[in-house]
Amino acid sequence: MKNLLLLTLSALAIGHSSFAAQPNILWITSEDNSPYLGCYGDKLAVTPNLDKLAAGGLRYRNAFATSPVCSAARTTLITGMNGCALGVQHHRSSVLIPEQFQQYPEVLRAAGYYCTNNSKTDYNIANKRKIWDDTSKKAHFKNRAPGQPFFAVFNFVSSHESQVAPKKGKTTFRIPPEKMPLPPYHPDTPEIRTDWANYYDQMTVMDQQVGDILDELEKEGLAEDTIVFYYGDHGGALPRGKRNIHDSGTLVPFIVRIPKKWENLAPAKPGEWVDDPVCFVDFPATVFSLCGVKIPDYYQGKPFLGEQKVAPRDHVFLFRGRMDERYDTSRSVRDRQYGYVRNYSPHRPCGQHYSYPFQVQPSMRSWYAEFEAGRCNPVQSAYWLPKASEELYEIASDPFEIKNLIGDGAQAARIAEMRAKLRADMVEVKDTGFIPEGMFEKLAGDKTIYDYAQSDAYPIERVIDIADLATSRDATALPELVKALDDPHPVIRYWGATGCLILQDKAAPAKGKLQALLKDEWNDIRIVAAEALGFLGEKEAALAVVADVVKNGGKYESLAATNTLDFMWKAGNVTLAQAQDVVRGLKFKEPLDRVPNYLLSAEERK
Repeated sequence: MKNLLLLTLSALAIGHSSFAAQPNILWITSEDNSPYLGCYGDKLAVTPNLDKLAAGGLRYRNAFATSPVCSAARTTLITGMNGCALGVQHHRSSVLIPEQFQQYPEVLRAAGYYCTNNSKTDYNIANKRKIWDDTSKKAHFKNRAPGQPFFAVFNFVSSHESQVAPKKGKTTFRIPPEKMPLPPYHPDTPEIRTDWANYYDQMTVMDQQVGDILDELEKEGLAEDTIVFYYGDHGGALPRGKRNIHDSGTLVPFIVRIPKKWENLAPAKPGEWVDDPVCFVDFPATVFSLCGVKIPDYYQGKPFLGEQKVAPRDHVFLFRGRMDERYDTSRSVRDRQYGYVRNYSPHRPCGQHYSYPFQVQPSMRSWYAEFEAGRCNPVQSAYWLPKASEELYEIASDPFEIKNLIGDGAQAARIAEMRAKLRADMVEVKDTGFIPEGMFEKLAGDKTIYDYAQSDAYPIERVIDIADLATSRDATALPELVKALDDPHPVIRYWGATGCLILQDKAAPAKGKLQALLKDEWNDIRIVAAEALGFLGEKEAALAVVADVVKNGGKYESLAATNTLDFMWKAGNVTLAQAQDVVRGLKFKEPLDRVPNYLLSAEERK
């Protein structure tokens, strides 16, 4: 018995010695905030705890959420892969990924780490298995085995868009609303000023929550054994922040504090800036590198710290898909100086009528009311109007990204270079964002949409070619678009029809082929062809097809058809009464409401 006890103690000592060689990792995440921090030079901010963390750590100047909405960004983090490679780029979806793909807590747990998440998950993954040791409001690194290294996430919602509007009865703010400076894209209204003032108060609340966790780490005697990451989960909560692929929606504060014993892993001294571009897909690989854990081959991130660190990126790749109940496809590359955006839904505005922010943010409702009343200037109106096909911004001189340089001849070489980089990124990951969400299940069959997209069945380069033509607004491309309408591949046909829709009446020569597509076997193609025909005088036939898909299509087909119905009404191709008749009697479940309130009758809104 004595020998057994000695062997056990010896084994424990060896185990603890091994554990001691591995750092603990603490991730602190705040929701819906850009770098509105004192340590990032924001003179309005009161964030003493994060400022202190930055003084002892590294501040990343060019850190980006890969997508400007929580679930898509968080799913990229948990998988270590670009969401648009896996098909998880749409907000609040449920997509199968290959079973052999381990999520990062699974990899860390296999390496001996105790992994906790307090407490938000919100992943767009249908695969259900235990990946955390604990994921709950009680999850905490305190609950690990003695000496065991931990990886712990704490997620704070005090800066979330639901907290932007002041609570009932609040009348005083640290920054008086009337003194609140506004970005140039926001009109000057009391509601917008008040929401901004309250939001800065909420940032201070969030900072205190961060301070509480850091104090707890210190009191437990763990600060010198723990590498701390702090970051925002995507850009700011005010309108044109979250859901937008520009910096206002993707640029995040990111601070890393590395204890002295691992200072050799730091690329700069405490308190200094790091200018290298990094994005969320890099974070899991970087944690593995810091912890001495092998990075799985299928992870797509580039570690920027630790023993497995690679050469810095020269740009990051960003994506956006469906946000809430609204479809919109954009892709972007961002380097240290410039942001390039390719809009694959240029016929839709950035500011679609997203039900949730319209419900919870007076500022969103106020901005839209100003636009509807004709009181917005061109910069303020742009959010509510169809987008440019391409955008280029020089960030230092235009931090709000309101001066599009695409037409500037002096930028021609840069534009060509950034186009090429974006295309290379989309081809490399086999971007599934060009596939309508309603096609996923049928195309994937008994596999995953990732497996389908990685196979020869998905002609990614041809798809990008036709999508680029379709969204160029170039009428000379019509012959190629018409040819695409006969293509055997449904995704090619879809983009051919989309190009005709974007051209509206200029697509008249395609009318006959578009009419034939009303009977296509794929509902997503029928929907787009119908909307295009609405501009070519076939309003009744178009409405009949859209109504059929709304009522009888699959979940995402019906959602796409309801979006189309809304835009057909706004374009004058159906009446409000006709639109309301289509949706009457349908039952909707969160988070896919599918129908904006204004398409429902007064009785149904009750």
